Amino acid sequence: MNGARPIRALLTTLLITAAISLGLSAPASAEPPNIPSASTARTQLNGLTVAPAGSMTGYSREKFPHWITISGACNTRETVLKRDGRNVQVNASCAATSGSWHSPYDGATWTAASDVDIDHIVPLAAAWRAGAANWTTDKRQRFANDLTNSQLIAVTDNVNQAKGDKTPDLWKPPLGSYHCTYARMWTGAKHAWGLTVTSAEKGALSGMLSSC
Repeated sequence: MNGARPIRALLTTLLITAAISLGLSAPASAEPPNIPSASTARTQLNGLTVAPAGSMTGYSREKFPHWITISGACNTRETVLKRDGRNVQVNASCAATSGSWHSPYDGATWTAASDVDIDHIVPLAAAWRAGAANWTTDKRQRFANDLTNSQLIAVTDNVNQAKGDKTPDLWKPPLGSYHCTYARMWTGAKHAWGLTVTSAEKGALSGMLSSC
C-alpha cells in the first residue's frame, strides 16, 4: 500500500503536467475589437442600404494609405500582429522576430510573421464599390488602418489572397464554424463606416448569421 502511494502521486503529477501543457499549447485565435453580437449584427444588417456594387473606375490601393505608424516604430500591421499573436517578440524596428499566430479562417497556426497577412475584413476594393469611392483620402486612410472596429485580423497569407476583394456571397472562410463570427465582423465594419451592401451580399450575410 505504501509503495502504491508514490506511484499514484507520480501519475497524478504527470496528468496535471500534461493537462497544463495541453492548455498552454491551445491556439490563440485572432480577435478584433468590437465584434457585434449576432442579434446586434442582424439589426445592423437590416439597417444597411442595399445598392448595386459601384464602379471600380479610379480605384487603387494607394488611395487607402496603409500601413501607417501607430505608436513608436510600430505600424498598423505590426500592431495587429502583436494583438492577434501569442508570445510575440519584436526587434527595435517593431518587426516580429518570434511568436505564433492562429488563423481562424482555416485553423492553421504559424510561427513566422511572413506567413501571416493582415486581412481587411471588408476589402479595400469592396469598400470602394460600396461608397468609399466618394470618401476623402483621409477617411480612406482611417478605414484602411481601423483598429477600433472589427475590420483587421491576422490570417494565413494564401487564404487571404484567395479571398481577394470578394464579398461574402463569393467567398467565405474555409472553416464553416467561423462563418458566424466572420458575418458579424463584416456587418459590424460596414455598419461602422456606413457602407452599402448588394442584395446578394446581404443574403449571404443573413444566411451566415442564421448559423450563430
